[in-house]
Formats: sequence, C-alpha cells, structure tokens
Amino acid sequence: MQTSELPPIRILVVDDHTLFRRGLTALLMRDPRLTVIGDAADAGQAQRKAQELQPDLILLDNHLPGVNGVDALPALLEAAPAARILMLTVSEDESDLAAALRGGAAGYLLKTIEGDALTHAILRAMQGANVVAPEMTSKLVAAYRGAAGGAPDAKPAADMTIPSAIASLSPRELDILRGIVRGASNKEIAREHGIAETTVKIHVQHVLRKLDVSSRVHAAVIASEHRLV
Repeated sequence: MQTSELPPIRILVVDDHTLFRRGLTALLMRDPRLTVIGDAADAGQAQRKAQELQPDLILLDNHLPGVNGVDALPALLEAAPAARILMLTVSEDESDLAAALRGGAAGYLLKTIEGDALTHAILRAMQGANVVAPEMTSKLVAAYRGAAGGAPDAKPAADMTIPSAIASLSPRELDILRGIVRGASNKEIAREHGIAETTVKIHVQHVLRKLDVSSRVHAAVIASEHRLV
C-alpha cells in the first residue's frame, strides 16, 4: 500500500493559547498525512475530547491552567489508550522532561521546532519511536544518570553486547555519537566537523543500527553510561 493511501494521522491539539492552537492546526493540516480532529484548552477538556474522539496522537502543552500537561498524562492515556502523546512545550526543565517520559509520553518537543521537523517527529512517534528535541538530549542523559531505577526504554548497563557494539564504531561515528550526547543537531555536528548534513544523517543511522537502538536519546544514554564523554 502506498503512503498516500494510508488514512491520515488523527491529532488532538492541547494548548491554552487559542492563537497557537489555530496556527498549529493550520500548519499540520497542510500535510495530507495529518489531520487535526479537535483541540482543547485545558487538561479536563483534553480528557473529554480524547475519550470522545480517540485520536491517534495528542500534542500536549505542559503549561496548562489547573493541571499541568505532565500530570494529565495518566488520565489522557486512560481516556485514549491507543494514542501516542507528544509534549510540545516551551519548558526546557529537566524534571519536566523526565516526568513526561516516565508518565508515558512518546516524546518531548520544544515549541521552537520547525514545521517539517514536527511532522517528522509525529511520523516517527506513530512508528513507535521515542522522539526528544535535540536540545534536550544532554538534559535527558542527566536525568537518566540521576534516576534510581533507570528510565523508559533504557537497556541495562550490564548488557555485554554494548561494549562490542561501541568498539565497532568508526572514529567518525564516535565523533557523531559525542555530538548526539551534547544534544547537537545534525546541522551543528556537520558544521563542527566540516561535512555535509546528509553525511551526518547517514552516520547517525549507522550509529543507531550498530548500538541496536531506535533513538538518539537511547544512544546518548549508552554513550554516557560507558563514559564516552
């Protein structure tokens, strides 16, 4: 089946700013793969809409009146169990990030994200990946380090396949991995090493495959655990 034949991803937008909701809805609706089926201004309204509409994905702001988005996660997941939830917020607070992922969010994005990057993040989330803003990666690593019980999707540090996987990385791939740990974007890594951004993307794919992980976040955690930075 061609991608164009697939039904569009049904999205619920939750944000307390009316103009932002309208602007975000207009942006998302430009892509035929996406459709906004509803919006909400607070956690209570979001829960009711989620239960009624059963969206595929919820874009959730954290700073909502009454109940914060992070605190609303359990109720939203109960109302729409099949939905993926992406935080879309201005908060760069490490504790908000960690709480969101522990609460079941499929990702944590910042409102400074470009439209194309947001669409890509939504598509990846619907494929089962966890997506985190590159700017937040280093903060997530710190949160993993400080968590007594680990964090979502992290493999045990004792996994003996990891050291050999790291050893299989080329010097350039190790450079790319160190950039990922710092939270650098592909563009920033490319500029630092004087290579094309498309080349960085290829290296990132190789790093993820060799480490047997699906996200930059998980790769950063592994690198941190094994003191590559």
